[in-house]
Amino acid sequence: MKAAVLIQRWYRRYMARLEMRRRYTWNIFQSIEYAGEQDQLQLSSFFSFMLDNFTQLNGNGPDLISQLLDPVVDPWLDKETCYNLIAVPESYTGPRLSFPLSVSDTNTLLGAFKEQQTLHARYVLQLLYETKKLLKQMPNIIHLSTSYTKEITICGDLHGRLDDLLLIFYKNGLPSAETPYVFNGDFVDRGKKSVEVVMLLFAYLLLYPDYMHLNRGNHEDHIMNLRYGFTKEVMLKYKTHGREILQLFQDVFSLLPVATVIDGKILIVHGGISDQTDLDFLSTIERHKVKSALRFPKRSLEQLDISQSCRQMKRMRSTDCSRPSSSRSHSKNQKTQNQRKRRCRLSRQDSAASTSSSSSSSSSSASSLCSPRTPSCLTPRPCPSSPSMPYTVSVLQVPFLDSLSSVPPPSPPQHEREWKQIVDILWSDPKTQEGCSANTFRGGGCYFGPDITQRLLLQHGLQLLIRSHECKQEGYELCHGGQVITIFSASNYYEEGSNRGAYIKVGRELVPRFYQYQVSRTTRKLTLTQRVRAAEGSALRALKEKLFTHRSELMSGFQQYDQNNTGCVSVSEWAQVLESVLRLDLPWRTLRPHLACLAPDGSVEYQSCFEDMEPGIPLSQVTPNLAETLFRYRTDIGIIFNIIDKDHSGLISIEEFRHTWRLFSAHLGVDIDDRAIDDLARSIDFNKDGSIDFTEFLEAFRVVHKLDNKDQQLNGKMDGKFS
Repeated sequence: MKAAVLIQRWYRRYMARLEMRRRYTWNIFQSIEYAGEQDQLQLSSFFSFMLDNFTQLNGNGPDLISQLLDPVVDPWLDKETCYNLIAVPESYTGPRLSFPLSVSDTNTLLGAFKEQQTLHARYVLQLLYETKKLLKQMPNIIHLSTSYTKEITICGDLHGRLDDLLLIFYKNGLPSAETPYVFNGDFVDRGKKSVEVVMLLFAYLLLYPDYMHLNRGNHEDHIMNLRYGFTKEVMLKYKTHGREILQLFQDVFSLLPVATVIDGKILIVHGGISDQTDLDFLSTIERHKVKSALRFPKRSLEQLDISQSCRQMKRMRSTDCSRPSSSRSHSKNQKTQNQRKRRCRLSRQDSAASTSSSSSSSSSSASSLCSPRTPSCLTPRPCPSSPSMPYTVSVLQVPFLDSLSSVPPPSPPQHEREWKQIVDILWSDPKTQEGCSANTFRGGGCYFGPDITQRLLLQHGLQLLIRSHECKQEGYELCHGGQVITIFSASNYYEEGSNRGAYIKVGRELVPRFYQYQVSRTTRKLTLTQRVRAAEGSALRALKEKLFTHRSELMSGFQQYDQNNTGCVSVSEWAQVLESVLRLDLPWRTLRPHLACLAPDGSVEYQSCFEDMEPGIPLSQVTPNLAETLFRYRTDIGIIFNIIDKDHSGLISIEEFRHTWRLFSAHLGVDIDDRAIDDLARSIDFNKDGSIDFTEFLEAFRVVHKLDNKDQQLNGKMDGKFS
């Protein structure tokens, strides 16, 4: 009996530690994912601001980005039958489609994709054209009824995972009148089979328009596609007609409905809601005008004369007060900044810090989309609002005769209200606390509490909100007293074995039933401990890369605590520096054994955080500061390169390379010496032909782990302790 009790205690401790590892692994993956989304929003915000408010950036700014944010449609695409001009060669062995589609066509397409075949560009374009025509006829909010069918199946994010989609069809049945589906957005990006996934969904939409329903997600967005892989996938698979296909995808994505309602009781949206979500207003907007939720509504710097009012108000106040308004403003900003640091004495050197601070201090009822990292010389100082964010005030103080009069602020323009409704629907997340606040973790949308959910449900006579947008370990999660359900259908999203996928079935009684699955060829052979270890190792590698790309900031922070240059700080100080610089909200003390070594006195040897990593291809011509900038913003640089590379050849000229850096340095708000950039350009023009292969260039600035086996050895020791 005593032995049984001891074994039980050991097993409980072992499972508790395993669960702890599983949870912090999950937190690492999610924190890094959301940090990447915030970087994308920062970059898009900067592009929008530059395009709307400045005519040139060193002679070449908006010309480079206008094709991305306000692309000119190829006249060739205006022709309804342009796809007929594309010949399908006799040698083509892939699927051949005839329109209107039949069950035989969709079965052929399904079988071809299972066999790794690629659909010809001619059929892709025709499929997109037919989908576009159908979507134009659909309302913003689709209303379904279970009276015509036994059950409706609701699926969450797929993110280019064809295997997950095929498994859903295998377990639940192909779309048909007997098996209707709602796919709740995020069909593309991240996975390698996004084209195949979206082609199948569109094919079944054309075949069964009354039984196949697609909501738009935040990744059905051509700007998001630049960072997360869909644009690259299309260009690799369709080198000749890739640009035309991408332009059509952009149109089709903007025409997707944004919500679905079942029996007037269940609301399905991709992200969530806010305290300003109005379903009646949402049903009236022209959704196709919002090509990208990341393309901010145009706001001139003098819009509504707010800037003028701000300047006049400050001048009038400065004549009456001994202390200038600018000093008061500085004091207020300093106070806010000190509160954000949470007692930390460190200063953020990264320009993103000021951005994060500004977004987090925005109105709780406003959608947060990060303000741009704009260089100080370009920032409109008189007005406190960011050019890319609505200026939210309750009362405006305007000069009238010799005094100030209070007037209600003008309501935002119609197009701005429409944009905000779309952003909230696509980007928001639920929270456990009451109220509605800016979603500063992602950088876009809102956090909405149980009271916001209940208010919207009561207002529209609903009883349940189903949303996606967040990966959940079990594939689904309930919150807000069961009134909000998150459903996520891409299994193994972060790493093999990291999460299950799931879908929901709803019948006439409107009681959701959950079905879980996990696509894997290897996971079933692994024990729980082995699965946790594999995911944990992948997460820690990603986190160490994050540390490496912020090395100078972290070292500066550590040295502020290490006044005697001992190379050591306390565990508390070490954790405080990491949280202040990286802002990932992770359990740093728990993670310390995986990230840094202890000195004999129990303090942390902070330089050991970086000893496992090194640059991919060391370039002697690159200064350390420039190299770290390249490591940190490698993805952003790649996006700008892709914008400049109009023919998607993978090559850009040295002059275009210089223009990239002018735009990028303005985005960061830092000065990068032109001579250093010229030296770098010449050093990577290996064959001296005046062109740069930026794929090789970016590969040079990839973090490489020197000791790949170190984590495995450490995990083996940890597992040995608990076994």
